[in-house]
Amino acid sequence: MTPAARSDAAPATPRAKPARNAERTQATILAAATQEFARHGYGGARVDRIAALAGTNKRMLYYYFGAKEALFLAVLEAAYGEIRGAEQRLDLTHREPVEGMRELVTFTWRHFLAHPEFISLLATENLHRAKHLKRSARIRSLHSPLVATISDLLGRGQRAGVFRGDVDPVQLYVSIAALSYFYLSNAHTLSTIFGRDLLAPKAKAARLAHVVDLVLRALAAGAPGDLRATAPRRDTD
Repeated sequence: MTPAARSDAAPATPRAKPARNAERTQATILAAATQEFARHGYGGARVDRIAALAGTNKRMLYYYFGAKEALFLAVLEAAYGEIRGAEQRLDLTHREPVEGMRELVTFTWRHFLAHPEFISLLATENLHRAKHLKRSARIRSLHSPLVATISDLLGRGQRAGVFRGDVDPVQLYVSIAALSYFYLSNAHTLSTIFGRDLLAPKAKAARLAHVVDLVLRALAAGAPGDLRATAPRRDTD
């Protein structure tokens, strides 16, 4: 072939970047592992099934994540990273305090509702007394922005006179999460006990409205427990 002919030839199709392929493979393995651990728990999950579901082999899985224990930790970190990242995208620092708090409560409920696998993973890890999370080098840093955001909302709300001034941001978030988590993780037993379908659309809408109202009333300035409401008045004479 002459040089001229070679120069007229169509350029070769560029190969996919190895890094991109590696990221895609890891994401596929994580998705498969999330499904397996959520369905069968840590003890019942099988690496063979994860590899088959991901369309890969155990050798590749071990290459990227290590043994089963390390893979489960990667799944937990990814699940926490997803919810914490979504919370940051709410941009609550630019919302009015009451509206921002309402948005946080609503988001938490909707995320738990849309991700039942997250609830299952948390239940599994608590059965293991957070054995895997205790080995995470990044789990606390993932949660620092959340605590800072809630502190900001509470501080601005207090200065505006709409929130009470004695609320611990960590305690508040634990309560917000619990109000959604307990309801959804126990919905089947509670539905049986009380003779109503707690997962029916109307019941879920009513639950969200109840949780939002409960949190905002508890935070309101002048609510029971508000230090400003119970502090003795000083004489101004």
